[in-house]
Amino acid sequence: MFQKKIFQNSTNQNRINEKITAPQVRVIGTDGQQLGIMPTTQALELAKSQNLDLVEISAKAEPPVCKIIDFGKFIYQKEKQMRQRKGRTVEIKNIRISFNIALNDLKTKAKQAENFLTKGDRVRIEILLHGREKAFSDLAKKKLEEFKNHLGIPINVDQPIAKQPRGFYMILSKGK
Repeated sequence: MFQKKIFQNSTNQNRINEKITAPQVRVIGTDGQQLGIMPTTQALELAKSQNLDLVEISAKAEPPVCKIIDFGKFIYQKEKQMRQRKGRTVEIKNIRISFNIALNDLKTKAKQAENFLTKGDRVRIEILLHGREKAFSDLAKKKLEEFKNHLGIPINVDQPIAKQPRGFYMILSKGK
């Protein structure tokens, strides 16, 4: 059922075998070699003799370009290219540090942030303040700056240190 949908959608874009209406076509063989311009009927016979399909690759060319290939394999490769074009989406990874974080713990979190940044993700570093810690907001900002200084790779600050209801945060991305 799924394959039929794929074939139906693809046949609208690429005509195959008897659906090719041009009187003459430029034919490309299975190995990628150009076989030249020939009548469509001769190209169809050539494709059928190899138990393959004649697929119209470029309908707008003069004469249209057709290739002798397995149509199912052609559709599979076309879908594979579409999936690769979408690529990887950039995520924002969260790293939370505390107000009284020890130096080695800060370095460990910085190393974790480096891993995220090298993979191409953005990193949101946040520091939450509890109770009396809220009175020392300047120290919390210094802790975020210290975290940024422990990163061993070049970074861009996408969003500088900003206040949120329970503390501060900043967003970083990989620099050039």
